[in-house]
Amino acid sequence: MKDMTLLMGIVGGSGSGKTSIAQELLRRMRDEGLDAMLLDMDAYYAPLEVVKARFRGGPINWDHPRAFDLELMATHLEALRNGQPIRKPIYDFKTSDRIGWEEPIHPGQVVLLEGLLLFALPELRAHLEVKIFVDTDADIRILRRIQRDTAERGRSIESVIDQYLNSVRPMHLEFVEPSKRWADLIVPVGVENTTALEMLLNHVRGRLSV
Repeated sequence: MKDMTLLMGIVGGSGSGKTSIAQELLRRMRDEGLDAMLLDMDAYYAPLEVVKARFRGGPINWDHPRAFDLELMATHLEALRNGQPIRKPIYDFKTSDRIGWEEPIHPGQVVLLEGLLLFALPELRAHLEVKIFVDTDADIRILRRIQRDTAERGRSIESVIDQYLNSVRPMHLEFVEPSKRWADLIVPVGVENTTALEMLLNHVRGRLSV
């Protein structure tokens, strides 16, 4: 029977640097010859018509659990943990909709998952064997979000700030920040914290050598 895949969850507020840490860990693992892959929770936003129905035609809160296809993601996490392939959804941020499916992805030794709500939701948290929380000051997070959304997602500065004040910050305080208590390791600063990165790599080496 194939050994179970190690699932590592990386959580932090929007703009905290969790994606950078996930990508750096992925790079280092692959440099050491480990079979690792990265999966992002943002790919699991529900189809636009589903999201609209859930919010009953009102303003959509993209940082609320109802905006996500949690059942699909939980199913995929269980499959990956058991070494089974998945077809990851393809999500277009400019149209705010799912536009297709990727080719089947086969998990290797490690799957890194990053997203806002991985620890806050028990149906996702239960599948994670290592849980990392990236703790970054709010002023840094909002500046990074403005840079990202204007450059990569075609947003205006005003719309980014409005969304931050009306949904991102309230949802961070309700779901993301409290989920820190589930973390095995809290990483201040972000990808610049090379000590934390090395600690995580040592842990992975130890787990995979058993």
